[in-house]
Amino acid sequence: LALDGCSLSIPRGRVAAVVGSNGAGKSTLLKIVAGITSPTSGAVTVLDGPAEQDSEAHLARLGYLDQERPLYRSFRVRDMLTAAARTNDHWNDTVARQYLERLGIGLDQRIRDLSGGQQAQVALTLCLAKEPEVLILDEPAAALDPAARQDLLQLLMHNVSDSDLTVVLSTHALDDVVAVCDYLVVVARGRVVLADDLDFILQSHRIVRGSPSEDQWPAGAVAIEVRRTAGDSLALLRLELPVTNTDLVFEEPTLDEIILAYMRANQPGV
Repeated sequence: LALDGCSLSIPRGRVAAVVGSNGAGKSTLLKIVAGITSPTSGAVTVLDGPAEQDSEAHLARLGYLDQERPLYRSFRVRDMLTAAARTNDHWNDTVARQYLERLGIGLDQRIRDLSGGQQAQVALTLCLAKEPEVLILDEPAAALDPAARQDLLQLLMHNVSDSDLTVVLSTHALDDVVAVCDYLVVVARGRVVLADDLDFILQSHRIVRGSPSEDQWPAGAVAIEVRRTAGDSLALLRLELPVTNTDLVFEEPTLDEIILAYMRANQPGV
């Protein structure tokens, strides 16, 4: 099974990160949302309608960028714009050219002569110039150096800040989550194990050191992970807000600590 019992709801207008280890099911989830792959069971609703495979009406409202960033390497950049304009009924050529000019990418350059970062920028520009309502990005900054990654994320955020675009992106780089996202989805072994507003996740998780008994925990608290070492013990708790009636001393975990705890807790044999 690639996905099993995978339920979540992402609010419109958010930038949602889908994170998880290799093989967790992230790419399969995004392909189903995009209507590229059909689930064997269950249903997906996007923009108040079903995510139907090969549905022109559905695909017209989405932008989808695969992690391979498929581009015709022998084409010039202007040829890619022409091809995109002919295959998308809703296409803003002015937007595409403005983005490329801002990025310093010439229209006469061939795709094969561009750096990996520039190719990623061209591919993202093609998605954005379609002016989608939902943008789905599968590892958009994979294999890019730090500078190219930052440039790509800046291009994305420039567009998001000026629109009501909903973005769903998968990533291995947890720094990307903090930089651009306000909603988090953690996938482990084909299941969604965490999905919520990023600020709420940070507020509702705390670390407790030592070995307090469960009856000392606040009401409704759930241990996501308990780790013991020779000299210390700590537990990551998911708390029910607001927290009342506790004398425990909490530490604020980083987002990395929260994500990794959920991933470790859902490894095989755990």
